[in-house]
Amino acid sequence: MPVQRLNHAVLYVRDVARSVAFYADTLGFRTVAEIPGGRGAFLQAPDSANDHDLALFGVGERAGASQAGRATVGLYHLAWEVDTLGELDRIRHALQDAGALVGASDHGSTKALYAHDPDGLEFEVCWLVPAALLGADTGMRTERLDLPAEIERYGVDTRGGVGVSVPDSARSTR
Repeated sequence: MPVQRLNHAVLYVRDVARSVAFYADTLGFRTVAEIPGGRGAFLQAPDSANDHDLALFGVGERAGASQAGRATVGLYHLAWEVDTLGELDRIRHALQDAGALVGASDHGSTKALYAHDPDGLEFEVCWLVPAALLGADTGMRTERLDLPAEIERYGVDTRGGVGVSVPDSARSTR
């Protein structure tokens, strides 16, 4: 069976409570379980039916910064998909307010925000152009994201990823 999607991510962080607060405030994650003594927490994304989408394990304030991509191999970032450009815009503001937003890119078929969590771990939040709207102008690229222009083009409430990462409802009813 081929892999369908990422089920959850597990991150080592310095301070679990600080990281839980960050992911709750910026992305709307909620805590579903905690490991006593602030050693870990399991978080669920809004509207998720998964038992957890993110686990955080504390390693202490004296832990060094990740050197992945600079001095060691390791994971570059995780990407979470949102349903609408309106939600992407809401998250953009939350990340800006938290001082966490580090970039915004138009990748053609994907509109992406990049941010750092309190430990400097990078993540992406993205919206995928629905399959029916993909065309010659949505090929893979990296350009500056003009989110207001993308909202004007696709609409604030257009459900992203349909036919790409989200089943096409027309196909699933046949």
